[in-house]
Amino acid sequence: MLLLWYDYRVFMGGLCMKVSTKGRYALRLMIDLAEHDHGSFIPLKEISARQGISIKYLEQIVNQLSRSGLLRSVRGAQGGYRLSKPAQAYTAGEILRVTEGGLAPIACLEKNAAICSRKDTCSTLPFWNGFADAINNYVDNITLEDLVNQHKDVIKDSNFIVKD
Repeated sequence: MLLLWYDYRVFMGGLCMKVSTKGRYALRLMIDLAEHDHGSFIPLKEISARQGISIKYLEQIVNQLSRSGLLRSVRGAQGGYRLSKPAQAYTAGEILRVTEGGLAPIACLEKNAAICSRKDTCSTLPFWNGFADAINNYVDNITLEDLVNQHKDVIKDSNFIVKD
């Protein structure tokens, strides 16, 4: 089973499509917020310590996620971040698209891509469309709650203790 929250890679022949560090960290951030959701806002300092991600980098990610409506934030001493909806209402695809833009495996399938002169006769376009559909179907059918549960299973199987 591919654990999307950890390291998402798709290998086809010599092609290696990678989700950026920002996308991978956004998933980790959202999982952390879901796992530690006790009704209050969580400071970035706490998330940074648990995830081993710098506060500066997390600030960039939370800004994107907040602007897109995926997070709520409060400033000040009791401030921080929390999910704007229940974990089961998010998909991995929704989160990744905020930080990655599209998830198209080739440029001609990206949203607002220039029309390729070979579009009508391209011998590989059906393959790439199917590949894009497989990626989108996968990420759009994995919820944040699924990722949290997968993480719990990984922790349980590794005998690693997570503290709140």
